[in-house]
Amino acid sequence: MSRSFGFSDQFTVNSDQMERQTSEVRIRNGEDFDVFKRAYVLSLELHRASLGFPKIEQYGGLADQLRRASKSVCSLIVEGQGRQMASPKEFSRYLVMAVGSAEEAKLWCRYAADLGYAEREHSEQWREEFGHIIRMLQGLRSRLERTPSGH
Repeated sequence: MSRSFGFSDQFTVNSDQMERQTSEVRIRNGEDFDVFKRAYVLSLELHRASLGFPKIEQYGGLADQLRRASKSVCSLIVEGQGRQMASPKEFSRYLVMAVGSAEEAKLWCRYAADLGYAEREHSEQWREEFGHIIRMLQGLRSRLERTPSGH
């Protein structure tokens, strides 16, 4: 019998391998998810871009908020996956919070363009990328909840 665990990087095992490899799936590194990789690249791009925002926006302002929210998406994926070992429902809860952080960062990108700190074209590209990340997070959460054991 083969079983797919439903993540973007799928694992398929036969019944003899199931018990041995199930624990490996549970301890999978959250940084391995495609959605993490995509969010990480975007957070680095936003961090670099925000360093050019006015000084008043660097600490507690828009630049700070944008960096914090974009990095939060990544950290919530990793932390949620780490908590999955104790409670599979925790991972799902953290994915919901990651969606919220992505939506927040998407809004900060709009502010950056409207305030003239970023070119509108860049802002729209970032917002589109966050939209894609949000859909990926929702898909991962949906697959996770359909998996009987939550793993």
